[in-house]
Amino acid sequence: MEKNDVLKQIIKSIDDKKAQDIVALDVQGISTFADYFVICTGSSNTQVKAIADNIEKELKEKSNLYAMRKEGYQQGHWVLLDYNNIIVHVFLPDDREFYDLERLWGDAKRLEIETILGE
Repeated sequence: MEKNDVLKQIIKSIDDKKAQDIVALDVQGISTFADYFVICTGSSNTQVKAIADNIEKELKEKSNLYAMRKEGYQQGHWVLLDYNNIIVHVFLPDDREFYDLERLWGDAKRLEIETILGE
């Protein structure tokens, strides 16, 4: 499966669970471990976990893809799902602001979510 198709499935899965402020960063050429970062915010620990669960469920059912690594799920403040060339970060608002990955990866190209979803 093409990584752009996987990226679209991830973003759709996030959007289905009403995450806020979805950002997709193209880190190709500036990262040695991923091509894309997807960052979003959930309003509670429960929503953060629900977003992560939905991503895993949808990718497993529709593409037979499994996360290579999953971190932070128990605490539900920042869940990281590693799909090899796409890394997903699901944050609570304060944690997202504190780690500020968008600033840290400021050289990355920001992708238009509507374009990815085909809207």
